Amino acid sequence: MPDVVALQRLRDAGVAALLYGPPGTGKTSVVEAAFNDCLTVQGDGDTVVADLVGDYTKTPEGDFVFVHGPLVRAMRDGVPLFIDDATLIPPTVLAVVYPAMDGRREIVIKANGGEVVHAAPGFYVVAGHNPGVHGAILTDALSSRFSVHIQVSSDYALADQLGVDKKAVRVARNLATRQEKGEIGWAPQLRELLAFKKLTEAWDLDAAAGNLVGIAPEEDRAVVAAVVRDVFGKAVTPLALGARITTKP
Repeated sequence: MPDVVALQRLRDAGVAALLYGPPGTGKTSVVEAAFNDCLTVQGDGDTVVADLVGDYTKTPEGDFVFVHGPLVRAMRDGVPLFIDDATLIPPTVLAVVYPAMDGRREIVIKANGGEVVHAAPGFYVVAGHNPGVHGAILTDALSSRFSVHIQVSSDYALADQLGVDKKAVRVARNLATRQEKGEIGWAPQLRELLAFKKLTEAWDLDAAAGNLVGIAPEEDRAVVAAVVRDVFGKAVTPLALGARITTKP
């Protein structure tokens, strides 16, 4: 079953999904492909309740009006809400979404005089989670609200179809296998491979290969460099500035 169809069927069934995987694997892309009408909240440690439900803002006339946030707009319009990096959001903040997801299908906005907002048909919540990212906390409350947990890994065949150099894709596959075995902690994902393609077009293949080594975490860089050398048939080093031309004052 195609990824987008699977997500669309979960929406029809009202089953919330939590997508997890390393950064850059395409979680956001697959959600946007499945739901072209979705609203997105980018989560981080500074996300507050107002970022979800809305807050008061000052008008040019000097008055204060309440402007509803993405959660309220998604509920009223009956469209999906994608909460990206949900596990970076403080649990007490994310809890504001839960009443909209369960049988109540409503929230109460205390900041706006106890306004009650009901979810229209079609409202759906899907979230993204990057395990192992510093500060990410997958609480029991969050985990239990999403009945389906789906691992998202990079589609290297898609990278090949999108014109990424075949050697770069081979490097990524090799490193991904080593990562699965626990030999290293990092492997290029789809995001890095698409950047490789752009660098190849902007500069050349050797520079793009050097950057692939340079973006690897320091603890994995020697292994990455060795794999790149074996696949490309030459040793490459991380990008560095060369001689610069300066003008005398």
